[in-house]
Amino acid sequence: MFDYLIVGAGFAGSVLAERLAADAGKRVLVVDRRPHIAGNAYDHYDDSGILVHKYGPHIFHTNSSEVFDYLGRFTEWRAYEHRVLASVDGQLVPVPINLDTVNRLYGLRLSSSELEQFFAERAERVECVRTSEDVIVSRVGRELYTKFFRNYTRKQWGLDPSELDASVTARVPVRSNRDDRYFGDTYQAMPSRGYTRMFERMLAHPNIKVMLNADFREIVGEVGYRELIYTGPVDEYFDHRFGKLPYRSLRFRHETVDKPVFQRAPVVNYPNEHPYTRITEFKYLTGQDHGKTSVVYEYPCDDGDPYYPIPRPENAELYRRYKALADATPGVHFVGRLGTYRYYNMDQVVAQALTLYARLRG
Repeated sequence: MFDYLIVGAGFAGSVLAERLAADAGKRVLVVDRRPHIAGNAYDHYDDSGILVHKYGPHIFHTNSSEVFDYLGRFTEWRAYEHRVLASVDGQLVPVPINLDTVNRLYGLRLSSSELEQFFAERAERVECVRTSEDVIVSRVGRELYTKFFRNYTRKQWGLDPSELDASVTARVPVRSNRDDRYFGDTYQAMPSRGYTRMFERMLAHPNIKVMLNADFREIVGEVGYRELIYTGPVDEYFDHRFGKLPYRSLRFRHETVDKPVFQRAPVVNYPNEHPYTRITEFKYLTGQDHGKTSVVYEYPCDDGDPYYPIPRPENAELYRRYKALADATPGVHFVGRLGTYRYYNMDQVVAQALTLYARLRG
């Protein structure tokens, strides 16, 4: 008899398994339908011996010392500050938009205060900021919105920014200085030996059993357990009773290139006519020294594994119906991006899992 059956071996499920086993002394079974642990953060060495992220780049950043220190029990950290360029008007310029972005794009020599004036002169007055389009045009105006955000967002979400909640583009800052870091968090680092190794150490406790290539519905009647922690899609758990919650998926094209460096930055965004949204070169992220390099092209799509909950009011309302069901289901705890239909970063999922653990102990 297991105390907990945990569905999903990603961040949410693995953190809860580790805490319940190591801190509470519980017996835990973790099941995952994929052939590996670590969820979307799974990394591995390709045929050329280059460490790659199978499901696209995962950059760890957080302002939470609790989350950073907790994960630090299972990995040494490699300091890493993420930087991104965007292909705009035949140039590669920094994103988020900053002082260098505007000066290079327009051939100007503005100061920080002059850039603020530049933005103010172009910004459109928006009485009530509701959509992703509103966020950007009210900050920097329509031209920069069109160059950097409109096409990228259309490709990423399959919707125009005017159809998406403001939270989508509100995640990306606009800066008037020369700070070209993609994130501004206090803690920015990568697991020195990769994410998979970190998860292996997290799940190594003798009270934890892991079953891969297994759909929990196929084994739920065969395994004894007291409580269930579910990190999969909440609508799937309830057999899509009210209809499917909409998600955006991704298709990845990995390539190994026979030269040491492929591009000028870890990630290059393509907010233009290219069918892919970005290209990532993994050696920047991992710090690996290798004569070849490996990149991945990302193609957003509607079908496939659920990656991004689509933030629209009607989807939030549909989720509320599923949440009411979830709250009324005894002995089952829903957690993670899919379990709570929220566009969480990795650190937010870890924090949510630690909060749930404290409640289970409480």
